[in-house]
Amino acid sequence: MPEQQHFTTLPPWSHEAVEEMYHLPFNDLLHRAHSVHRMHFDPNRVQLSTLLNIKTGGCPEDCAYCPQSVHYNTGVEAGALLEAAQVERAALEARTHGATRFCMGAAWRQLRDRDLEKIITLVGAVKALGMETCLTLGMLTSEQARQLKEAGLDYYNHNIDSSREFYESIVSTRQYDDRLQTLANVREAGIKVCCGGIVGMGESVRDRIGFLATLANLPEPPESVPINTLVRAAGTPLENADKLDPFDLVRTIAVARILMPSSMVRLSAGRNDMSDELQALCFHAGANSIFYGDKLLTTDNPRFDQDRELLGRLGVTAASEAVQPESA
Repeated sequence: MPEQQHFTTLPPWSHEAVEEMYHLPFNDLLHRAHSVHRMHFDPNRVQLSTLLNIKTGGCPEDCAYCPQSVHYNTGVEAGALLEAAQVERAALEARTHGATRFCMGAAWRQLRDRDLEKIITLVGAVKALGMETCLTLGMLTSEQARQLKEAGLDYYNHNIDSSREFYESIVSTRQYDDRLQTLANVREAGIKVCCGGIVGMGESVRDRIGFLATLANLPEPPESVPINTLVRAAGTPLENADKLDPFDLVRTIAVARILMPSSMVRLSAGRNDMSDELQALCFHAGANSIFYGDKLLTTDNPRFDQDRELLGRLGVTAASEAVQPESA
């Protein structure tokens, strides 16, 4: 067994320490990550989450990976904010299929005060169904975060995307520190933080390591860490990006698990192009949540029945809270 100090090292994590971890022999890294996972979670339980696009397209940001940006010709049309009844129906369907967490995303640069009351109504509608709530609406002020906390919001998602150094090559309309400020506003309001990023955008291994170290070295690590694999959307600058080596995805998840042992690590976008075997490796490496349903914002995702069949083959069950230590 690995020595106990491997699991109890505390942040701040140096870039060198994370790099050494990332480059461990694959079997050693997986063993270490899975051992940490078992210390904090039941390894055979996965949380099912559903993500609904409540406002599609028309985003003024120029994120190079995003088909909802007005800067790119992707065929995604701008739509209006969904009504509460539409969101409630979608959440009820997700709950019927076994999802316990319902995330709502809007293609906005930032939440506008004029839309805040509508968003609060949506949070209330989903909470009334007994589901965990998450929003991703772009930047938030501290006052907006406070009001969302009062409305009962559980999580707010705001990804840092990649390392600080690589970020400026994929986004020019927002600064890295803008993202960190929103995370600080969310944390100060008492809302749980959901923050991760995207791999496979052409970033270097060093960028991937920097991204993971940044998350782990936040004043409090995110309670939820989505790891997305780039979906190469036609019309975006990254539509011809090279495919990520699958083992690099597994390494990223494994390192995230070791660095943030108590966080939910979410295997997010890109699963539609992953083999069952790759997903199983990701679960072994420490991923314990998936987005469930045939769409992730504007991109395809495995169907409900596909995920149920895979989880059944693996002996993995769904749980509202996957936190269940195997032993004290």
